[in-house]
Amino acid sequence: MKKNQNQRQGWGPGEQAEQHYLIQPRSLAGGGDVRHVSEFLRASGWRDKSKKGGPLTMESPDRTVRVSYDPYTLPGGWAIRGAATGHTEQWWAHLGQQTPVEIVAGLTDALTRPPSAHAPTAWAPLEEQSWRARFEGEHYTATSPDGSAWMQYRQSPGGEALWWTGAKDEHGNGWTAQFSSGTPIHLVQAFSAELASPEPVMRPRGRVPLSTRIRTWSVSVLPSQLGAWQQARITSARAATWARNSARSTRPRTAPRSHTPVGGARSRR
Repeated sequence: MKKNQNQRQGWGPGEQAEQHYLIQPRSLAGGGDVRHVSEFLRASGWRDKSKKGGPLTMESPDRTVRVSYDPYTLPGGWAIRGAATGHTEQWWAHLGQQTPVEIVAGLTDALTRPPSAHAPTAWAPLEEQSWRARFEGEHYTATSPDGSAWMQYRQSPGGEALWWTGAKDEHGNGWTAQFSSGTPIHLVQAFSAELASPEPVMRPRGRVPLSTRIRTWSVSVLPSQLGAWQQARITSARAATWARNSARSTRPRTAPRSHTPVGGARSRR
């Protein structure tokens, strides 16, 4: 009888709910599952260039961008490098191991999409969530309402500039990230939008940071539900990739027009 009840509720055979926690703010939720980033890139046509036993390495279809995650060395974390193209200079980004994957994905998901036609600004998503912005000497800094996260555009006396961002709890635990000044601004904006998002993120039991600065809600989740959510993200990436590729293949090509000289001979039949 109990088995039939479970089946009516949509549970798989022998499936049991697992305890997870929704965490706010997301910036202090901890790293999370790196597959949230890598599987989306793979579904978007990126190549897995990882070596056995080595760090994760993904390469864009046009081979101009590489995303890697190295948990084996210190300080480790995420490294993203973009080659110089006709539109952008060479750029890089380094993100610490404890950067939440949902925030990392703000940047890496944006790598799979063409930039918006609207002029991007990295500060707009922060302003929308009431972050406090101010000048600090040569630096411009925005801080989250609770003071745990920040984003700063730094300029050194030598004229070098970079983006510096991160989050810390009351124990000093957290993460930092840096982007070169040449990082395409729409990527920085996509990152800042996820950084400032008020939406909580989910972590399994045992992976919740010990901090008084976070708020948590316990939820029971079926493994099949987790799988369905992950698959929906992958499916959306595949659909978007298919749509872009189809648009390219059906785009009319402009062929050079042939001109027949005035008075030229007619073609023979």
